[in-house]
Amino acid sequence: MSTQGESSESKGGAKKDFSTAILERKKSPNRLVVDEAVNDDNSVVAMHPSTMEKLQLFRGDTILIKGKKRKDTVCIALADDTCEESKIRMNKVVRSNLRVRLGDVVSVHQCPDVKYGKRVHILPLDDTIEGVTGDLFDAYLKPYFMEAYRPSLHLVCYKQIDIKKFVFLQVDLERISKDTHGYVGADLAALCTEAALQCIREKMDVIDLEDETIDAEILNSMAVTNEHFHTALGTSNPSALRETVVEVPNVSWEDIGGLENVKRELQETVQYPVEHPEKFEKFGMSPSKGVLFYGPPGCGKTLLAKAIANECQANFISVKGPELLTMWFGESEANVREIFDKARQSAPCVLFFDELDSIATQVLPSCSLYPALLRPGRLDQLIYIPLPDEDSRHQIFKACMRKSPVSKDVDLRALAKYTQGFSGADITEICQRACKYAIRENIEKDIEKERKRQENPDSMDEDIDDEVSEIKAAHFEESMKYARRSVSDADIRKYQTFAQTLQQSRGFGTEFRFPDAATGASGSDPFAASAGGADEDDLYS
Repeated sequence: MSTQGESSESKGGAKKDFSTAILERKKSPNRLVVDEAVNDDNSVVAMHPSTMEKLQLFRGDTILIKGKKRKDTVCIALADDTCEESKIRMNKVVRSNLRVRLGDVVSVHQCPDVKYGKRVHILPLDDTIEGVTGDLFDAYLKPYFMEAYRPSLHLVCYKQIDIKKFVFLQVDLERISKDTHGYVGADLAALCTEAALQCIREKMDVIDLEDETIDAEILNSMAVTNEHFHTALGTSNPSALRETVVEVPNVSWEDIGGLENVKRELQETVQYPVEHPEKFEKFGMSPSKGVLFYGPPGCGKTLLAKAIANECQANFISVKGPELLTMWFGESEANVREIFDKARQSAPCVLFFDELDSIATQVLPSCSLYPALLRPGRLDQLIYIPLPDEDSRHQIFKACMRKSPVSKDVDLRALAKYTQGFSGADITEICQRACKYAIRENIEKDIEKERKRQENPDSMDEDIDDEVSEIKAAHFEESMKYARRSVSDADIRKYQTFAQTLQQSRGFGTEFRFPDAATGASGSDPFAASAGGADEDDLYS
């Protein structure tokens, strides 16, 4: 009977609770109140061990925290006995991501889909660190991987071994890492040092070297930027390539006038495989093995190679053909292998062989190439660089003078029309000679002005305008008196004949179309017309 009474009382109590339950707020163990974190860590939140046990969380588990305005973030859960059971400790950055303040309520959920890191790469910052003795790993790094189950907070580790904070947090390190091919740890340390020194050099005019201390305002204004690293990259080389002169070209497409079709083909052949490798992998295509430029001298073949290397952010190694030849047996082949090995070490690298037809004059006649070099898989793309036409010459004049002050009376179109048969190098020489005449006249005017000021000191305050501040038409007219063509008509015909012969031997220009449904049903052979008119001897010529 007592049992029944107790059960009835419990039932009555339950009914009483149900009647007032609507007035009480529903309590969930995963709804916690935000509290201030003890340690400043953006990736960690702290909860009481009993709270973690209710939520079935283990120390180091990844959790999903949901805040206001549908904001959520992922953090690592750690146990803290000093934290209240109904609260969760997080720092200011996590609260900002969740759009919550101290005292607000957030919900905690399990997030088991995040994978754990399996490998950690640790690179040395310096050869030695003052004040640190013994094994650096056991003393400072190992505690972060033993019974922690969370990401290592590198800034805390740096503070313990007395390494100052980084001053280049705004630098695009990912871009710099792509430009430092072949660099080892010591090379990267030297690069950072050179970038910091470049930053200091810019502030030398405001730093008083005689003072024992430097103003704090000047020190706070000093920060390493991308420009400092860009300057340092131009003066530093990998230690493995110090014996090799690896040029980093600064030629852009704007420096090359005309040749639009050639530029587009070079971009598709060289630049696209470097910048979009996933597209080539998707379509199952391997990049081209090599490109052959042929044509009259001075038409921009070397500039094109430098420009494409600059666009790809690649190193550039230029090799003259005769430089590979030696009198010793097997030495020439060893030189070729060494060049390719150095190019692989500095990859991505554009390897440019100039004067390729002069490597073996006994085997290769003038304006001819060994057929084995032109087989598919070796030199896939054959690009003929002809003499520029009128529009291309106009673009070359504009490219040469784009950094120079040119007077409005200079008609570049008239110059392009007059320079029929001139190569790009010839046009560049005309522009440089005109600039030289303008500089000479400007210097003479300055000397004359200084002489007049010395003769009449009272006129020193008078402001005399510079009469030669631009390159005028008279300078170009004087330059055209010495203009000359570097390629004769006979040489042009020779290159055109070679281009036509090469095109015919490789079968360029043949038209092919798939048969449509009607033609295929009739059983006609689409290759009959081409096969019937071709001889077997021509097939192997």
